Amino acid sequence: MHRRTVTVGMLAAVVGVSSAGAQSPDINVLESAPAAHAHIGRRSSAFFVRFDRPVDHRKSTLVIKQGDKVIERLHPRLESAPEVLFAEAPTLPVGNYTLHWAVITLQGERAISGDIPFQVSDQPTK
Repeated sequence: MHRRTVTVGMLAAVVGVSSAGAQSPDINVLESAPAAHAHIGRRSSAFFVRFDRPVDHRKSTLVIKQGDKVIERLHPRLESAPEVLFAEAPTLPVGNYTLHWAVITLQGERAISGDIPFQVSDQPTK
């Protein structure tokens, strides 16, 4: 059994993301933190994307972007659940961002990617 690295509070903040990025017959996003179009606080530092099947953590990526500019390349934790990409990021300044993900399933199928837009503000939405 894998130890979950996502806290209950974070899961409560991300209720079912079904359209947060590219969907494909190969793999689907089930939820994410931040959720699509969420307003998060500046102190938020944990990011994750949960898929409907296991992904290759070593070959998958998470990147925080602002427009076309890469702000931070995140390093997914290898010990997270098989279907979850989880990473921590430094505190982000107020602004609009995109969490870009790219994954390959454990079966070695083609790479699939998507974007989850979110906003950092001094007063996050609850």
